Amino acid sequence: MKTWITKAIAYLDKSLGKIPSELNEIDWKITLSPNNDKLCKHIAAFSNLPGGGFLVFGVDDKTGKAQGITKTDADSIIERLASLCRDGLEPLVSIDHSIETFRGEELLFVYIKESAIKPVHLKGKTIEDSHIRSGGTTRKASRQEIGALMLNSKSPTWEELHASKLLNEVEVITLLEYDKILELLKKPVPSNIPEIIKWLEDEKMIVDVDGKGFYITNFGAIAAAKDLTKFDGLSRKAVRLIKYEGKNKAAGSKEYPGTKGYAIGFEGLIQFVKGLLPGSEVIKNSLRHETSVYPEIALRELIANILIHQDFTIRGTGPMIEIFEDRIEFTNPGKLLPTKKLDRLIRTTPESRNEILASAFRRYNICEERGSGFEKAVMAIELFGLPPLKFEETENAFKVTMYSPRKFAEMSNEERIEACYQHSIIEYYGNGGFNNTSLRKRFGMHDKQAAQISKLIKDAIEVGKIKSKDPESESKKFSLYVPYWA
Repeated sequence: MKTWITKAIAYLDKSLGKIPSELNEIDWKITLSPNNDKLCKHIAAFSNLPGGGFLVFGVDDKTGKAQGITKTDADSIIERLASLCRDGLEPLVSIDHSIETFRGEELLFVYIKESAIKPVHLKGKTIEDSHIRSGGTTRKASRQEIGALMLNSKSPTWEELHASKLLNEVEVITLLEYDKILELLKKPVPSNIPEIIKWLEDEKMIVDVDGKGFYITNFGAIAAAKDLTKFDGLSRKAVRLIKYEGKNKAAGSKEYPGTKGYAIGFEGLIQFVKGLLPGSEVIKNSLRHETSVYPEIALRELIANILIHQDFTIRGTGPMIEIFEDRIEFTNPGKLLPTKKLDRLIRTTPESRNEILASAFRRYNICEERGSGFEKAVMAIELFGLPPLKFEETENAFKVTMYSPRKFAEMSNEERIEACYQHSIIEYYGNGGFNNTSLRKRFGMHDKQAAQISKLIKDAIEVGKIKSKDPESESKKFSLYVPYWA
């Protein structure tokens, strides 16, 4: 039994008491009215009601006695109501239905779901043509009531919008690589199609439209599409991977276009990127091994970042990975959120434009815990002896650059200061602050080079990047330093 049926039967039982009376939550009739305009107003009123409402057919309008309904009549009613929900109202209204036995008779119960986007009104008209339930009847909403509905309205996110036309079950499972998502979740694949469809609904990858078919959501497509080019408007959201021959774009290049959804294609993308990167030989157990000059955990976090945090509303562009001889640039459409600052991206309160996608990536074990992505990346590049990450905002995009290894002497003073600042954040949350010794270790420098590190610390203090944890302390040897905002 569907979960809403128990509530609907309870409302009907209450409504058909000793003195039958209609409630705000339910309306009963013998059959469907021929007046489409009146029906649309009823549907709109129930969809504007908290929790939605119910229509019941097969009950005498005057006596309140259950008389029953035939399957043929029920099918005709559902078909007409579903058509009105799609074509007579804005936004689209969702309904569900079931034939249930009540007082010995078969009745048609129709559940009109509460709309997240309010007010629901007559299609082709303004929100002034909105209706509500009041005193067991349907009436036009006042301006104040329309305002209250708007306050309780939820605008759909990009992830919740439809990416496909109306599809049947077979078309849905043909377009989505659902088994790969279940593998990421370490769950078994359901044994039949209805179970798969139910799981896809629960995962917010598809939306059921009154039993008439399914829409694949933008989230479903962008996460699990076998081929993003099959979805209008999403082909440009596939990851672009470009490898250049030199240190700039003037040299030759080769592009490797992707087509898979982000979640199902993520592991393959990581391995493909690693295969394009320069490596270095190391000796381990008397054998030579090739290892990447870039830490894999940083690659994973930075690639996940451009996928999750991009602005999907910017058309004609998508996430891009550009590999140069001396660096990798990770770019996503959309500037930082207004609450974010370039120098406060490491270990800050997490916030995302695309929370459904971000949450899914964490559940799928694709990226780290909330807010720890850049922190993990910085820790990894310090271990590998790389220059600091570079964060940039362009006119309509956000870019992070990760550089190949360079010694302290080969870095610019600005890079050294930024490395010092990023190190101060990591150490502040790990050990309460950093000192000359930890910063020397970060750059792979000898004890005899302590004077150079002391000068760098002084420079970083002068430009306002760091500060002494205890300004009153006279000992410089054991001084600790923290970020300027600590």
